[in-house]
Amino acid sequence: MQRNSRASRILGCAIALPLIGSLLASCSAGAGPDSTAENAKPVAGGTLVYASGDAEPSCLDPHVGGNYPQALVASQYLESLFTKDADGKIIPWLAESTEVSEDGLTRTITLRDGISFTDGTKLTAEAIKANIEHLKDPNTASSTGYLAVGKVVDIEITDELTAKLTLSAPDNALLESLSMPWTAIESPKALERDQATNCASPVGTGPFKVESWEHQKAVNLVRNDDYVLPVGDTARADDKAYLDGITWRFIPEAATRYAALQSGEVDVIDNAQPDTIATATNDNSLGHLDAPRPGASNRIELNSSKAPFDDQRVREAFIRAVDANSGISSLYFGTAQRSYSLLSSVEPLGYSDESLFGTDAAKANELLDEAGWTERDAEGYRVKDGKRLSLDFPVSTNQSVPAEQSLFEQFQAQAKAVGFEVKIQLLDLSSWYGALAKHEYDLVSAPYTKVGPSVLRILYHSNSTVPAPSGYFANNAQVKNEKLDGILAEAEQTNDEALRASLYEQAQKLVLEGYYVLPLYDQQNHFLYGKNVHGVGATTAVSSPIYYDTFITE
Repeated sequence: MQRNSRASRILGCAIALPLIGSLLASCSAGAGPDSTAENAKPVAGGTLVYASGDAEPSCLDPHVGGNYPQALVASQYLESLFTKDADGKIIPWLAESTEVSEDGLTRTITLRDGISFTDGTKLTAEAIKANIEHLKDPNTASSTGYLAVGKVVDIEITDELTAKLTLSAPDNALLESLSMPWTAIESPKALERDQATNCASPVGTGPFKVESWEHQKAVNLVRNDDYVLPVGDTARADDKAYLDGITWRFIPEAATRYAALQSGEVDVIDNAQPDTIATATNDNSLGHLDAPRPGASNRIELNSSKAPFDDQRVREAFIRAVDANSGISSLYFGTAQRSYSLLSSVEPLGYSDESLFGTDAAKANELLDEAGWTERDAEGYRVKDGKRLSLDFPVSTNQSVPAEQSLFEQFQAQAKAVGFEVKIQLLDLSSWYGALAKHEYDLVSAPYTKVGPSVLRILYHSNSTVPAPSGYFANNAQVKNEKLDGILAEAEQTNDEALRASLYEQAQKLVLEGYYVLPLYDQQNHFLYGKNVHGVGATTAVSSPIYYDTFITE
């Protein structure tokens, strides 16, 4: 687990929590009337009620598919081989140690002894083999996990706790990949069940376990009374979580979720609207966890595989036509900062170039004229060879909060001024995925969370225009550039950190300067919680909260 330093009681003081390493989270504002509540003594018992605005997962096993709503709930009952510490360094978790061969083609992982799954199966090297094979099996229909372990071609068990992984090519991102919930370790015995059964009740080593799943209502988790904390000292009598359980509800409407939090019907909510978060800063009865996700920034990708965005001049014209800064300022109330990078602000190798994204309607008009879009129809849209300059923009209502949808509507109006027709289609998650699979888009905002800069290979290498077994592909901009492919491959294989950083900077420049992407801000990952909820702040490597240290007071 990592301790996220952005967790704070609104207007509260420093929070001392019984977390691994006795880490502290400091508040960003002065002490408020209830600041002493942060020194509340941990108490055992009670059920935390969590309300998610994300679409209910179709499978509770994050190996299958592999999206963020799965990671949020699975982080309570599954654990990974590695994680990130408070400084962002990858460290062993279920693993005890690891070694890599000089040529980078063999990775040996040794597990900690004395850990068991909640079905009673002991954690052994067989679990490493079974889980990687499960991720690579096309029948699992994995996307995120499948891509993460793509270079592993063989797993040999050398003793009860040690496995040797053979790679097709060196992969300096492998430990980052094995720190994520989408590659978490599940019971080999449970994985032998049919997929429907395993989707309903994955079996892990985490502090909680799945008791039941009431579809369209809630996932019910109960405490794992035999939990063994892999790393650190909890300073408590045993390793059990404080909570008796967690009720994981799905409430899609943002206002309804917030009202339920205010009334005490639920204890924690995600996907809060920016104005709600801003209002909460004036209410010292609410806590706020801001946990930016690693990997890619939130961005709009331009489909370069077909007209009109197969022409770089048209791509740049669109980007110059819109004013992201004013929209973010007016709609996000200070909860999101403008990004000019492909990578999240938590990624130290991110490269940023603000000069590429200045709003300039005159330049946009000039570029469109050069590209041959010189005529306009009666509605003011540009026309070329009898065809309107029209852009399809499918938007997932499950992944895009209303504030972001309003931002896109602002872009729609601004782009019209220079002659673009932007057709926004608000779709549920399934329909949205369908539109992407059929390439029925010119613009798309598709979040992608992965630990480390190797996310760039997943998003912009030409191989990523080919779907994973799940049908999902990640190169939505459809970038196909041999030079970029070579840079990304070398960046993942080198053991020279300075060269790695240089290569990833070169890769980011190629994508940004090609105007394939309009960066917006970090993937928004805000959580609000009630005045009686304490010990919030520990997260996984992908910034999904863990409620192991959380407790509820009267």
